[in-house]
Amino acid sequence: MGGKNKQRTKGNVRPSSSGRAADLLARESGIVPGFVGFGVSTSNDPGYVPAVQGAEEIDNLVDADFRLVLRKLSKRDAVTKLKAVQEFGAMCQKREPDIVKGVLPYWPRIYCRISVDHDRRVREATQQALEQLVLKVKRNLAPYLKSIMGHWLISQCDTYSPAASAASVAFNAAFPLNKQPEAISFCKDEVLNVLQDNLLKETADTLSDPQSVPDEERESKYIRLLTSSLLALKRLLSVLPEQDRDSLKERLAQLIAQGKFWKYSKHKSPQVRGAFFEVIATMCGHTPQLIQAEAARACSAVLLSIDDTDPMVLPPLWEAVLHILSCVENCWTHVNARKGVMPKLWVLLKEGGRGLATSLHPNLLPFISKLPAEVTQPNLDFSRIFLTSVIQGLSSERATSSPSESAAIVFATMECLRFIMLQNAGDDQEHRSIQNMLISEQLLPLIDKALENPSLQAGPLFSQVSDMLLSWEKRVTGKDTAVFQRLLSDFWEGLGRLCTRFVDAEDAHETALEGIALLLQIMQNPNSRAVTRHKKKKKTVKICFMDQEEKVQGEEPQKEASLVEPTDEQEKQDCPLRNGHLLDLVCQLAELNMVYVSERDSERHLRFLSQLLGAFPKPQVFQVLLKLEDTKPEAGSELGPLAENPAVNFLLKRVALWLKQDGRKDTDFLVDMVFSSLCCCSSSTDKTLILNHISRDLNWGVILQLIQKACTDSVRLEVCVGWLRGSVLGERLVGLAEELCAMGLRGPPSSSLSPSLLSSHHAHGWPLISLALSQQHNNEPLIGKVYVEKIIDKLHGTLSEAKGMSDAGNMEPLVSFISDVAATFFSSVKGCLLLSSAEELLLTVFQMCAQDQTITHLSDALLLKLKRAYTAGVHSLITHLGAGLTQGTLLHSVAIWVKNQLLTAPLTVKSLQVLVQAVESLTQTIASAQKSRCLLPQFISCLAPSEEEWGRIRRALPPQWVKRPLLCGRLRATGEYPIMDVWKSKVSNRLPAHLCASALLGRIIHTATSSDDQQVAADLSEMTELTHIVSEILYALQWCEEMELSPNIVSEYHNLLQSWSLEETIQNNNSIKETLFTRSKEEGSLWSLVLEKYFHNNNTDPCDIKSLYSSVESFFPLTDHSVSTLQVLCPLLANEERESLVALCLAELLHWQDGESDCIHRMRACLAVVHCCLQADTPVEDEILSAILFIIATIAAWRNSREEWFLFNSDLGKVSAAELSLTVEMMRFLCWLVEYSPTVLANTQWDLLLCSMLAWLETASENSSVFWNPWVQLFVCENCELIVRLNRFFTSPPAGVVELLPPDLKSEWNEFFMEGIFNLLLPLLIKIPLDFTEPDDPSFPMPVLRAVGEALTYIPVEFLTHNKLPPRFVADQRSNLPEPVQTLLNTLSPLLVFKARPLQLAVYSILHKVMPLLPESDSESARAKSEDEDGEEPCLSPPAALMSILTSTEELLENILGGVQVGEFAVVQPLSEEHCCILGYLLAWKLLLTFFKASSSHLRAQYSLHWKKTRSLHKLLLHLFRLMPEIPSLPGQPAETSSREPKTFFTETLSLSPRKTEGLQLEVPHLACSVYYGALKDLPAMVRLWWNSQEKRVFSIVDKFTSKYVSSVLSAQEIASVQSSTLTFENMTVKARSTTREVIATYSVDDIFIELVIQLPQNYPLGSISVESGRRVGVAVQQWRNWMLQLSTYLTHQNGSILEGLSLWKNNVDKRFEGVEDCMICFSVIHGSNYSLPKKACRTCKKKFHSACLYKWFTSSNKSTCPLCRETFF
Repeated sequence: MGGKNKQRTKGNVRPSSSGRAADLLARESGIVPGFVGFGVSTSNDPGYVPAVQGAEEIDNLVDADFRLVLRKLSKRDAVTKLKAVQEFGAMCQKREPDIVKGVLPYWPRIYCRISVDHDRRVREATQQALEQLVLKVKRNLAPYLKSIMGHWLISQCDTYSPAASAASVAFNAAFPLNKQPEAISFCKDEVLNVLQDNLLKETADTLSDPQSVPDEERESKYIRLLTSSLLALKRLLSVLPEQDRDSLKERLAQLIAQGKFWKYSKHKSPQVRGAFFEVIATMCGHTPQLIQAEAARACSAVLLSIDDTDPMVLPPLWEAVLHILSCVENCWTHVNARKGVMPKLWVLLKEGGRGLATSLHPNLLPFISKLPAEVTQPNLDFSRIFLTSVIQGLSSERATSSPSESAAIVFATMECLRFIMLQNAGDDQEHRSIQNMLISEQLLPLIDKALENPSLQAGPLFSQVSDMLLSWEKRVTGKDTAVFQRLLSDFWEGLGRLCTRFVDAEDAHETALEGIALLLQIMQNPNSRAVTRHKKKKKTVKICFMDQEEKVQGEEPQKEASLVEPTDEQEKQDCPLRNGHLLDLVCQLAELNMVYVSERDSERHLRFLSQLLGAFPKPQVFQVLLKLEDTKPEAGSELGPLAENPAVNFLLKRVALWLKQDGRKDTDFLVDMVFSSLCCCSSSTDKTLILNHISRDLNWGVILQLIQKACTDSVRLEVCVGWLRGSVLGERLVGLAEELCAMGLRGPPSSSLSPSLLSSHHAHGWPLISLALSQQHNNEPLIGKVYVEKIIDKLHGTLSEAKGMSDAGNMEPLVSFISDVAATFFSSVKGCLLLSSAEELLLTVFQMCAQDQTITHLSDALLLKLKRAYTAGVHSLITHLGAGLTQGTLLHSVAIWVKNQLLTAPLTVKSLQVLVQAVESLTQTIASAQKSRCLLPQFISCLAPSEEEWGRIRRALPPQWVKRPLLCGRLRATGEYPIMDVWKSKVSNRLPAHLCASALLGRIIHTATSSDDQQVAADLSEMTELTHIVSEILYALQWCEEMELSPNIVSEYHNLLQSWSLEETIQNNNSIKETLFTRSKEEGSLWSLVLEKYFHNNNTDPCDIKSLYSSVESFFPLTDHSVSTLQVLCPLLANEERESLVALCLAELLHWQDGESDCIHRMRACLAVVHCCLQADTPVEDEILSAILFIIATIAAWRNSREEWFLFNSDLGKVSAAELSLTVEMMRFLCWLVEYSPTVLANTQWDLLLCSMLAWLETASENSSVFWNPWVQLFVCENCELIVRLNRFFTSPPAGVVELLPPDLKSEWNEFFMEGIFNLLLPLLIKIPLDFTEPDDPSFPMPVLRAVGEALTYIPVEFLTHNKLPPRFVADQRSNLPEPVQTLLNTLSPLLVFKARPLQLAVYSILHKVMPLLPESDSESARAKSEDEDGEEPCLSPPAALMSILTSTEELLENILGGVQVGEFAVVQPLSEEHCCILGYLLAWKLLLTFFKASSSHLRAQYSLHWKKTRSLHKLLLHLFRLMPEIPSLPGQPAETSSREPKTFFTETLSLSPRKTEGLQLEVPHLACSVYYGALKDLPAMVRLWWNSQEKRVFSIVDKFTSKYVSSVLSAQEIASVQSSTLTFENMTVKARSTTREVIATYSVDDIFIELVIQLPQNYPLGSISVESGRRVGVAVQQWRNWMLQLSTYLTHQNGSILEGLSLWKNNVDKRFEGVEDCMICFSVIHGSNYSLPKKACRTCKKKFHSACLYKWFTSSNKSTCPLCRETFF
């Protein structure tokens, strides 16, 4: 409907759709007048829909919603009507019946109109709505039935099937089937009125408005209504009872008397013509008197249209034709048959029915049966023309391409031929002529044509001919014996001549020979396979004939008629024809054929002979074949008298020789001859003797064909079974298997064997072996059992030999053949694995599947074959034999082999996957096939290592895992630590045995427990080994996690286990928990971490822990294992238990002087347990406090008497792990004191703590060379942690603590200890990368760098500016910096790109502190330079040390990011070399931006000019837009709300902590965003300049990204900085409005008042900042414009904030008021970039200019004249 895409006029409040207009009408009650429309109702009810609820009582019956919907139905728009109809149906379904009844008076008018709507969706929906209405109102529809019945009947005949179906459904819902005729009868007059109007009065223009409806739509609606009305008339006549039809006869007669009615037979629309002929056929059946009354017009309309071949017209037309012939006896008097009808029919038949043979030809027989004599005279000519025309139709294009069309024509031809033959079965001359014509001119030529046409051979012709002959033979015994005998004789004589003509030719056509054989076979056995293959499943019309009258039975000629055919018994018996014609013909053809075979070696004749013998295996035929030569059997033959049998004689003398011919490729038909010959032998013994005799020297291809044909036919199999199981064939097959295996192992064929023998072996040998092994007969092997076992044994031996050969790649063909044979054998033969050799073969196949392809050299396709083979074998083994797992059984052998592979073979992840997949497949097969519940658990038990084996392979795991938990504080381990080489060496690229065993068993258990079979899962859960296996899986996973998934093979392995979801499927189980606890207590180390992870994953309740131990005393005396276990348990213990543990440890500490040998171990363990209890949030009450004081006193006592325990000045390379651990525990305890309880420390104890800390740091700095040792790393890390805690404490002590500390403590810390700490830490940071140059080395002390870097973040800036580092300078490096600062920069800057992230961030945090101090050194020199500079604008380089880092990394970044387009996000792998390079580059820029921000305005100009010249910023910005994500939002945010902005990398502060280890993948993107934000904030002019110079694509990307994510944050910060600024200006005030992003500056001096409004753009700072004028007083317009332009220029081109731009502008105005004149080049007092005043004066005009402006003027104009007076400037 119009208007959807039109522009709405402003203020136009009219509804834009008819639906809303109707809605408005309903709402505006009483204002809008009603719509009135007249209906077709004949009742007294109103025919209009009331528009509003008014005064009339009847209007109140219509619900307001229904009134609105009914009004929508009157709209023109199809969509509006469709929605309205659907809404009406839904309302009828939902509303109460009383409400729906109110609609009934108005429904008929609307229904009659929309039921014939042009839109088919509307029509369908209308009928569906009617159904809902009918179901709701039921009998209340009766008063309105006559008004709608006519259109309802028309709708049921709608040309749109869904609409017609919906109307029928509604009709069935309204009336039961038995009541429908009565309902239609009730309304018959009204229905006929509607139909008459539609057929006689309506036109396309009266149905639709010509002015508003297109011609095409009007015409299609009219044609559809005509078609539906005609079909409705047919339905009316069919349904009405006889008496009602009689009452309508007069009106019907008036209808068909109209000329317009008969014109529909020639209507241009095929739909109308088809419906018209259906009406005529129905009238002939139900009201024949009316048709007879109009016979002339009816016959002309129907019979003269006989050539109408439209697919919609032809079926009803021929129905009407047959009805007319039956109904109107003198129909041919009204039309000229010879001129008007038959010529059209002949043309139609010659063209094969024009593609409609399946509809047309079944009507031909009823048609000709109704033709009177005057039409068919003379009979001979009529019959000849008729049949010739029909047969000629077979040559039409459609008939040749469509088998169904061709079959229909053949059926019609044969039926009509047989009918005409029966009609003319007399013995007079005329009948004889017709009979001769039918056979010689029609039937035999048709057969001749079929013999040359394969498609006709495949059709029903031959079976129809056979049926006809059987019918004639049956009639030979009747009254027409002589006639049919003569017919049969003529036919066979003609057929013999026909066949002889085809056969008696050297170049006989193969198609013809096959056709003859097929014809003869069908005649011999009509129900043979050859026939059924060609028979169609359905037949359009089945015709049978009577003996006497040959009249078609039944009143309606198109119905089936009956012909007396051969009896059912005769049809069921596959008997040949009863006379000898057929056999005589076969013998004749065989004899003729044999001449060509014998004399000319004709291959095609030999094939034909095979087909003949297959259909006629008769001794007479074989006898004829032996006539040509003397073929007496040889005396003394082993076959004896058997050889006298003609068939056997022919087999031995002829067929056997043909089979042995060397050049013969195709022997299939010869093998068929063998079976044909054997059919003439009576006993099976004779057949076995014959087969044994001929098979001794037959080649393998022939034997294969013999067995294949025997297996496909049960009759033939019975013939051959003795031969198949005999010794002759068995021995030959065993020999064949040996030859094949030997040839396969030898590889390429040797020259000793002939090529033909080799090809025979390869082509037929393996299929023959496979077939012989796989087939069974009566549950017995096809060949003898003993031979089966010999063959399988040979195959196994060969496969084993091939598996062990080094050049296994050449063995693939052999292995492929054997796998095919094995798969077929295992899947086909029941009980095949009773043979021991079969089990061994199966085991070998499994082993080949379970090994990596790099070892076996087998292809994927071959592995798939092998897998199928062993799956079939295992399934057969378990299903048929119920195999167990005792020693020596197959599954036991498989399990032992797999376990050996796991424990001894070095496996990669790939080879492990292959092994796991093989065992998993085997497990699934066992689970699906097992009959005994215990089989799968037994198999898994065999696979699992024993306890001793588990322990051995656990101990063999590489020990590098201890490093991570030790340094994280999750594990307390001592003992002998490995030498340096162990920590340096990388893990092998082969998986340890423990990981392999865990993965395989875990996957198998997971697969079995997750199967659909709940019983299998239940059985496995009862396994005793399950708990141990699960524990070992958890151990392996924990080992991988502690190795930090390094190297790659561990990562691959861990990913493999994660993909299997093993850890997630392990459920919380008491037995697992107890096992893990026991192992942790007994073995400690990694088991404790496994226990901790298990508790965490399962959210273990502290109450469940108590059940694991009796009391805390059970952990004493303390060992490494019990300490590790207690460390896991402490967070879950109750406070009382932790207090008990502390008390027990204190009791142990009391005796620190006892037992010198293990004293250090005991003290370390006690301190560790106490620290764990304190860490677990144990309340510090009196008892705990006293314990703390006691421990402090004990440590002080150790300091006095056991100073060696503190390791001061010790060589840490020679100290044991236990001694280091004791010192570490003391550090941890002191850390906890500083953090949680510093007030308990007295002055002397503070001295002990601080002095020990410093002494430990000195010891660490002296032992940096042994930092490869994890325990030494732990020593340094804990020391640094203590330094960090002390820094935090003294920097911001907790409230109320300072007063309780010793009075001089803080000053001592600041004056002495801090200097000592940082003077040691800073050189240590620099020394570590010198001692350890390879960050990728496993021994690199990365944790130490993290700890030292974190401690150095607290270094005061004064220590940096006065550092004591060795001086370091670079040649030719210009610098104004003090020497210590320059040394610091030169020393630390190169470390920004060292591949160690903690070092990079530590250096950044140190340099970040000194960056703001550096610009001061450049101020004086820059000022002096600007005064002396007369030419180009001066530029100054930022710190050279940092700029050199930029220069070196820019080229690297170009190589890394060069392939990424600007705007695309480059993902950087964390901690990779690229990551560290990019990180150093961005950190250097972040330092430079800090430096730039701290610079003064004139320095910024010089620094920015340097960056502009070097294009450093240009490169940076391009790199940033490759490193920033397209959507820079923080991950893991909750669903966004409209009231809250999402967090992005621009809104959140970046944390650059050296200790950070999580979320590193986001660090570079976040840092890139931070650098971009800083560049926009501090260098807006340069970024704007770069942005404007970019190509369109980059320009757009930068603009969109900045506008969306950065501008709002930066603008808000800029506005906030103006609002919160403490900077004051003389004579100027500045205010900001955050909502409008405006800054208002007001300048006033004396009587002058100026107000400027600065508006920030949406893409600030990329876009231009607009400066608008506010109020101004006392300023000239030109001056005012100059000042606005100056401010706009300053804000656009200066690299600073808005406040800085305003300050610059104010200074310019102030100078103007002070009398300083503008530079006449830039029209500004203060230069925009270097902020200088005009100083260079012209000697002529005395005007002054900026130096930089003059330089630019001279270089751009290529002149040295004054810009004003044009005199030479001196």
